[in-house]
Amino acid sequence: MTDATTTPTDLTALTALQTGDGRDGMLGPYGSRLLHGWYDTGRAAGLDEHLRRYGPPPFPRTADAADRLVRAVDDAGLTGRGGAAFPTGRKLRTVAGGRGTAVVVANGMESEPASRKDETLLDLAPHLVLDGITLAAAAVGADVAHLCLPRTRQNQAQALREAVEERRRVGLAPVPVQVHELPHHYVSSEETSLVRWLNGGDARPLATPPRPFEKGVGRRPTLIDNVETLAHLALIARYGPHWFRGAGRPDAAGTTLVTLSGALRTPGVYEVEMGLPLGQLLDIAGGPAEPLGSVLLGGFFGSWLPAEQAVRVPFAKQDLAALGAGPGAGVIVALPARTCGLAETARVLGHLAAQSARQCGPCRLGLPAVAADFADLAWGRVTPEAVRRLEDRAALLAGRGACRHPDGASRFATTALRVFADDVRHHLRLGPCASAGDEPVLPVSDSPAPDDQEWR
Repeated sequence: MTDATTTPTDLTALTALQTGDGRDGMLGPYGSRLLHGWYDTGRAAGLDEHLRRYGPPPFPRTADAADRLVRAVDDAGLTGRGGAAFPTGRKLRTVAGGRGTAVVVANGMESEPASRKDETLLDLAPHLVLDGITLAAAAVGADVAHLCLPRTRQNQAQALREAVEERRRVGLAPVPVQVHELPHHYVSSEETSLVRWLNGGDARPLATPPRPFEKGVGRRPTLIDNVETLAHLALIARYGPHWFRGAGRPDAAGTTLVTLSGALRTPGVYEVEMGLPLGQLLDIAGGPAEPLGSVLLGGFFGSWLPAEQAVRVPFAKQDLAALGAGPGAGVIVALPARTCGLAETARVLGHLAAQSARQCGPCRLGLPAVAADFADLAWGRVTPEAVRRLEDRAALLAGRGACRHPDGASRFATTALRVFADDVRHHLRLGPCASAGDEPVLPVSDSPAPDDQEWR
């Protein structure tokens, strides 16, 4: 069993992650680590196969060993893969130092409609995620862990319950892991929504302190991490921070799962090195199937970029931030040049307005107004004054809500107005373009706004 702070020297341990066509500890045709079992076998990895490949997880049995695991995650430079990209080691250390016995919550909700990475990971490598959950629990001294999934994935939830029970029978359950099915709304994946629901309330965000790392589930220090983040943690515990940094860049370490969709020849979920140029990521998915006009990064809370600018930027938080964008949860949508970006944006804003928790003014009033203004711009006739009002309203959403929902909607709307400025001028002069009524590229649900009972 490999100590969490070292890189293994045993050849058999190394070959578990270096078979295939990879290099420097990378695997599979796209440099896979998390999904290399799928590339090798074409099927999900059951517990027997998982243990043959990795061996049992190196659970820390002492406080010193737990601290070494936290330090290894810190040294690896692992950041959250759920959207915020917060340093995982810092989060572990904060929860471990909290008052009272900690709780771990694994976030597999994936409420972003354009993302499929977490669902894919839980289908293909469930035991890697469960390893990460139990290792994180050991690192912070938790006595229980919760895995949160949407109610729309009942079959997956049942399969994971069976996996948890199988692990318990063979002695791989140092802490109990409870699998929950939550309401599937856009803001229900927000970390305070998970805490609120696990505490018996609605799956809606909380605006007031304390934060979950202070007093979360049961008013205990609570670690909340995305399931992909926890799967990476499981590999760092086995192979060490140096191995993890063998992929990516010093300031953007490791690999990450991305969901590539839109006008690409082979869209899907891929595992890629951090820091690769975005154009190279599009090529991994077969390259553009037709000329591109723009690229959406980060999903419905993300940012639009012109295609010619996007393909050159490295997929890393620092580089994207310089352009007003971010990796988010790894959503990358290639929008064809023939598509009306204003119509795509208007549909998403209507969805975000319907999916809000309706707990604050920006969500109850501001976001619906922005969505209505954008719909007029996309499909109606508007004046320059109406566009200026839309710009002002969209900017005012940011930083004023009870959660980050209005912030994401503001970013999505304001970057659309900038990137699709030529379309705005066309719509002002001539009205809606011919492509405004085309089939949507972005996967927007037309389900109505949830009523109060549907948050439970």
